Amino acid sequence: MSAAAFQVTRAAPDALQVSGALTFATAAQALAAIDAAAADGCRQVDLAGVSQSDSAGLACVLAVLAKAAERGHALALRNVPEGMQVLAQVCEVDRLLA
Repeated sequence: MSAAAFQVTRAAPDALQVSGALTFATAAQALAAIDAAAADGCRQVDLAGVSQSDSAGLACVLAVLAKAAERGHALALRNVPEGMQVLAQVCEVDRLLA
C-alpha cells in the first residue's frame, strides 16, 4: 500500500475498517467511501489501520460523523489514531470524536 493509499472494508454488517492514509491526497475519496458505507447501515468505523492523517483526514472523519447525525443515526469511532486525537485537541474539536 502506498503512502497515499487508503482502503475501506466492511468488517461486519454494521462496522467498517479504514486503513492507510487519510490525508489531503485521499480525504475526498475516503469521505465518499466511508459516507456511502455509513449510509448503508454502518454504525462503527474502526480507524486502527490509519497509518497517516492530517487536518484533511480529521475533517473527513468529522464530516462523516456529521452526515450520519443528519441521517439520524449515531456513528461510533473506534481506535482513533493518537495523531488525529492530538490534532483534534489542538483544533478544539476532540469532543466531536467521542
